[in-house]
Amino acid sequence: MTELAQIGVTGLAVMGRNLARNFARHGYRVAVHNRSHAKTESLLADHGSDGTFIGSESMADFVASLERPRKVVIMVKAGGPTDAVIAELVGLLEEGDIVIDAGNAHFPDTIRRERELKEHGLHFVGSGVSGGEEGALNGPSIMPGGSPESYTTLGPILEDISAKVDGVPCCTYIGPDGAGHFVKMVHNGIEYADMQLIAEAYDLLRQGLGASAGEIGEIFKTWNDGDLESFLIEITADVLAHKDAETGQPFVDIVLDQAEQKGTGRWTVQNALDLGVPITGIAEATFARALSGSVPQRTAARAGLQAHTAEWKVADREAFIDDVRQALYASKVVAYSQGFDQIAAASSEYDWNIDRGAMARIWRGGCIIRARFLNRITEAYERDADLPLLLADPYFADVVGNALAAWRRVVAGAAQNGVPTPAFSSSLAYYDGIRAERLPASLIQAQRDFFGAHTYRRVDKEGTFHTEWSADRTESDA
Repeated sequence: MTELAQIGVTGLAVMGRNLARNFARHGYRVAVHNRSHAKTESLLADHGSDGTFIGSESMADFVASLERPRKVVIMVKAGGPTDAVIAELVGLLEEGDIVIDAGNAHFPDTIRRERELKEHGLHFVGSGVSGGEEGALNGPSIMPGGSPESYTTLGPILEDISAKVDGVPCCTYIGPDGAGHFVKMVHNGIEYADMQLIAEAYDLLRQGLGASAGEIGEIFKTWNDGDLESFLIEITADVLAHKDAETGQPFVDIVLDQAEQKGTGRWTVQNALDLGVPITGIAEATFARALSGSVPQRTAARAGLQAHTAEWKVADREAFIDDVRQALYASKVVAYSQGFDQIAAASSEYDWNIDRGAMARIWRGGCIIRARFLNRITEAYERDADLPLLLADPYFADVVGNALAAWRRVVAGAAQNGVPTPAFSSSLAYYDGIRAERLPASLIQAQRDFFGAHTYRRVDKEGTFHTEWSADRTESDA
């Protein structure tokens, strides 16, 4: 008799297929299922040698092929398709079984699903998985939420297949209900910021130096040997070096300059607004993608808007390159600092008790934003688990402070020469805002009290007050 599978995957598009293969390569017996059975047959035919697979044509047979407690990984499109698969599974599973949604679900959906499945005696795990198709196959960063009990059973398997850095798995228990998918959402928001900052650095080097794509690729390759070492810097160097086979032109020059998005960046910004957390770098990166796709508006602007800029003449090429490098690093720190603030705010709002140091640790490998400086972030939270602001950690305060003059030169030069740097500029504005002794918000609050009697607080005594602006302007307790 065939042994039952230890874990199952339903949904065998590229990510599901590779995740199933990853389980099998690590010695697990893997049940596999797809709505279209041809994909199941294709997996077994092409990759059956990766390990032990048990293919099923029906969902009922798929569930029956799993040992108890059953562990079912769903890898289908987020939203309605995920709900449809869950509905089909609920009638087939038994109390104590575990359902894992490893797609990019919106965390409120995960909270709802966890609550609904709990009524059936089932564990629901919303798990972020980062690393793309290569990570899914060779070791992703995994961010599972759900009940602690489910992680006791599931955790060792996920840790086994995850990426490893210094022997440490890039997987840990995140927190209850929607915590895993929330952290993955913020991860993706930081990814938006990181990519926009790199694109702005490329644009500055191209416009400031008149450098070719290939030359800039070599600069990025050099940067990847230093503090900026990361997956995104590495692949940027590769992309910039690539030539289009058809035209012989740099590949980046034949790609339409309209960046698309699947929604996680928007979700991150929307949630930050709900929580009242300023994630300006992530927001500007998200809006920059929207602007790139604003074709009628861009067409009208190119036809009619003036620039009043002169030709950009950089006096010292190497100094300018280093200025851009330092500005990129400083802005990158701001993006991560803002993202970790958002995680802390949500953890408090939803009572998730998320360990931010653990998040930095599991992002060091496997995921898209993996980078050398995540080691520094891990160390910062090891020094102070309740660190109120990552930027204020002594290491980051020092390194960003040292980059500040270069950062200001880059942002000022871009503004003077008409080069849009929304992520660089907003990150610097955030830095100056967060460190300011006093902000003009006092005037805004006074205006609010004038037109809407919204009250204000004073710097010199306790209490809340209102001024009778339309009468004798006396002040009274509110």
